Amino acid sequence: MPSQIPVNHICMTMSKITGMHRRLMSSIGVTCAAALSLPLALPAAPASASVSSAASRAPSAASHVSPPDESRSGSTQSIPLVPLDGTRASGSTAAEQGVPRRYVRSFSLVGVVWDDPDAELRGRVQVRTRATGTTRWSGWQDIETHNHEHAADPGTAERASGRVRGSTAPLWVGDSDGVEVRVRAETEHRTGTPGFQALPEGLRLELVAPGAEPGPAGASADSPRLVPLSAESAAASAVNADLAQLGALEIPALSRKETEDRLTAPKPGAKPYIGARPRIVTRRGWGANERLRERDFLYMKRVKAAFVHHTSSGNNYACSQAASVVRGIYRYHVLSSGWRDIGYNFLVDKCGNIYEGRAGGVAKSVMGAHTRGFNTDSVGIAVLGSFGSAEPSRKAVAAVARLTAWKLGIYQVDPRGATYLTSGGGNLYRKGRKVRLNVISGHRDGFSTECPGHSLYRKLPAVRSAAARYQGR
Repeated sequence: MPSQIPVNHICMTMSKITGMHRRLMSSIGVTCAAALSLPLALPAAPASASVSSAASRAPSAASHVSPPDESRSGSTQSIPLVPLDGTRASGSTAAEQGVPRRYVRSFSLVGVVWDDPDAELRGRVQVRTRATGTTRWSGWQDIETHNHEHAADPGTAERASGRVRGSTAPLWVGDSDGVEVRVRAETEHRTGTPGFQALPEGLRLELVAPGAEPGPAGASADSPRLVPLSAESAAASAVNADLAQLGALEIPALSRKETEDRLTAPKPGAKPYIGARPRIVTRRGWGANERLRERDFLYMKRVKAAFVHHTSSGNNYACSQAASVVRGIYRYHVLSSGWRDIGYNFLVDKCGNIYEGRAGGVAKSVMGAHTRGFNTDSVGIAVLGSFGSAEPSRKAVAAVARLTAWKLGIYQVDPRGATYLTSGGGNLYRKGRKVRLNVISGHRDGFSTECPGHSLYRKLPAVRSAAARYQGR
């Protein structure tokens, strides 16, 4: 069973030996003292499915004064869909719903949500947008509708919180100030009479502005940001204090020897088999507003497998925008979809940069919400983009191999091997069934989905081989 660790227990947790880690350095006591001496910030209010304004669902820059490191942290506009088929039908009885062309506050990421997380949107969702400061409108773009497989397991506290909603995948469209959306129900034929699948109740368009880039201009990536830390930011950083100093924007890469030297072998003289620790951009480095997520961290006992995903958010981003994409996905997962935090444990961009995902510590066994039914004992790694037909970059694939070589190596897991995971319930395996899976699997191996896309999925054999090689096997 996963365990929740409150913020005020972080220092107690950090003072223990976790897995194969050595005892933390004595300077952590200073770190903890600094973190716990900070004034407590206002807790994030849970999102509510009964309101349409994101500002009323959780604290934002408009509803409270944020500390300097979390100001200009983004916004979400939530707009109800209306019938577009020329009838007076309302709600799910309309075969086509949407938002007619309109001008809005600036946003960069878009998605559609609905009330019931267990209801499927059977149909087609398309959007077109206007680039900010221009009169140029994009062509119609499809939004991936099958997103319920990226979620907490059935029966868990996160899934049963009452805040979770059904949602499409988020789509990155770049800086925009105009939008038009249409949702067309899938047609069906019963006894020869054409009809349509009812659309879910409470369809709403979510427009996400990810906020300003983190940190002052010229800030050093390997040093703390020179602004105050809130209690939530300090807590999210402190769980990585054995890897980088409090408030660091990144966790630096280590050589393989340096990585091995920091581990305690499972048996005297046993070879550790771990890849070199890669550079990882911390949550503070990509600009996470820590007031959005739930405060506590959720842990498992171990990590036995890694599931590879794509975010289905499109490939039209520059590497300089990747942190903004991550912030947008984070905000969409928490405020729009109602999750406790971003769903993935790690994210990787097209330039091979690795980003810390769900809070709790990159070297720890943090419970994610990435592969419905198989979140326990696994880690979720998402490559930013859509890879049904588009090829993932070589740098992204190599980064996944480096990351799995290190992360799985912490738990002495062979990337080329197979393992057994117990299903928490899904559309492929009933709850309680023990399933044999590759240690590095694609999302589709645990749930019936296209994720991580055909082009990325066929790279996984190479990822397994490279990760094993990085581990020295």
